[in-house]
Amino acid sequence: MAKALLGHVGGPDPRMVSEMRRLQQRIRDLEAELIRLQATNDALAARTRDEALSRMQEREPALT
Repeated sequence: MAKALLGHVGGPDPRMVSEMRRLQQRIRDLEAELIRLQATNDALAARTRDEALSRMQEREPALT
């Protein structure tokens, strides 16, 4: 128990600091990927919506 307390009080473990930095970078990378994918998805959705509207306008009018 004393060793655990001494290690905790003695300062941060360099391996833990390194792992924390690696994980923080991974989070930043994943957040950037998420933003990129959301932008791509929005562009695809807009294009699909525009194509659907275009097809609706090209249809012949219904007989009344």
